[in-house]
Amino acid sequence: MDRNPKIKMYSFTLDCTDPYQLATFYAHLLDWEIPFYNEEFACVGAPGTGQGAYPGITFQRNPAYEPPVWPEEPGAQQQMAHLDFAVNHLEDAVLHAIHCGATVAEKQFSEDWRVMLDPAGHPFCLCEMKSVFESAHFALL
Repeated sequence: MDRNPKIKMYSFTLDCTDPYQLATFYAHLLDWEIPFYNEEFACVGAPGTGQGAYPGITFQRNPAYEPPVWPEEPGAQQQMAHLDFAVNHLEDAVLHAIHCGATVAEKQFSEDWRVMLDPAGHPFCLCEMKSVFESAHFALL
């Protein structure tokens, strides 16, 4: 009997107060679908893949959620992780994210990416990576 564990990435989960609202933001941002939601959880995934068939982003209701302060400050709520998204045209991607409901973080550290904040205050980065984005091996489009 094969006792080696098989582990596959299912999702990256973000806490928030309104899972469906945040899932809707990311679905619009990425042009993905919402295959599942209820009051406690929501999930977004690549079109046509169905829930669990491909790694996605899930959103978990936490009534005590407090947005992180970015950049970090001593004594303030800290971010625990952030998402990076490869883009082919940085400024166009920034405008699209703003249209979807994101805001540009006040503090920036590079000309090659933009730190954005989703509607729940989670930081995420839009990274200009044309060579990666255009690669035949880059699956999450």
